[in-house]
Amino acid sequence: MSIEIRPIQLPKDAAAFIDVWWTVYKGDPHWVPPLRFERLHFLDPKKNPYFKFVNAQCFIAYRDGVPVGTISAQVDLGYQVVEDKMGFFGFFEFVDDEAVARGLLDAALAWLRSQGMTRTMGPFNFNTNHECGVLVDPFDSDPLVLMMWNKPYYPAMYDRLGLTKVKDLLAYWMDNNGPCPPRIAALADRFLERHPEVTIRPLNVKDFDGEVARVLNIYNSAWEDNWGFVRMSDEEFLYMAKNIKDMIDPRYCYMAEIGGRAVAFSITFPDYNQIAKPMNGRIFPFGWWYYLTRKSKVNQLRIFTLGIHKDFQHLALGAPLYKRTWDTGVQNKVRGAEASWILEDNTRMRGALEKLGARVYKTYRIYGSDL
Repeated sequence: MSIEIRPIQLPKDAAAFIDVWWTVYKGDPHWVPPLRFERLHFLDPKKNPYFKFVNAQCFIAYRDGVPVGTISAQVDLGYQVVEDKMGFFGFFEFVDDEAVARGLLDAALAWLRSQGMTRTMGPFNFNTNHECGVLVDPFDSDPLVLMMWNKPYYPAMYDRLGLTKVKDLLAYWMDNNGPCPPRIAALADRFLERHPEVTIRPLNVKDFDGEVARVLNIYNSAWEDNWGFVRMSDEEFLYMAKNIKDMIDPRYCYMAEIGGRAVAFSITFPDYNQIAKPMNGRIFPFGWWYYLTRKSKVNQLRIFTLGIHKDFQHLALGAPLYKRTWDTGVQNKVRGAEASWILEDNTRMRGALEKLGARVYKTYRIYGSDL
């Protein structure tokens, strides 16, 4: 049995890179195939502005000539300001074969060393603004939209490869048990009574570019001190926003304003993975039909992000945003919602979620190693 690791060129080899994932996850009951056209676009340096801020190399593993794994190695230029000489790896997918996984990781780490890096973390596809983390438990349900999924053997393989835990990312689940918990409802109502200058409104999709600019201003302020944060350029943020525009449901996305200034936002997505899974990564020939006819069947949500501008984080703006989302979910009879991901040491956010009755139900992990 021979293992060969080949570097590839993007975008020329992007389709071959993506195709490997169908081999790795063949027969997996919980894998949700990505939309191929979206991944091809994302991995095209001419179309994705993120490539202006990263040096990256992707690899495919072959076993006896058959593609059986992938990995990327990347130097995020923005993150070098945060932590110099830290390289990332990502898109780390492999069949249950240590020789394959080790060969891929060795190739990625060798490339990072050649770029002058002294440590690595991952998986990031490509950084914390994108999908990231290894699911370490449990493995009994499908991932929600824009969350990672991997085979149950991945965490043990990471351990065997000598990678160690850096940080856990938590996913919380909230069942729809009726009205918003009284404690949060009272806090939200009392806050709005005391602060009549605060208004909560749905995102205005008709002013999409304007809303994107307002969200970006809050986003970069709210998260700049968080672990792993990589500041996003205007161009990169607009690209990402356009990619998720079709998932935005104004019933679940809100902006908080004070005197006409946007100071906080929350974005919750219907879990379109419930629709995407049977599409098997393809829009044609029947994907669009399935999407349009099954869209109303989506019955769970993912609370994607809630951000408060640093200048206003002393205010309890989270409470009215949570309550508005909760009330709308109840009205639309969703079965529940996932809030993800939350840093394990973000006690403030974890406390707020637990007051809502949320519980940790999935754990994802970032691993690292010295080079």
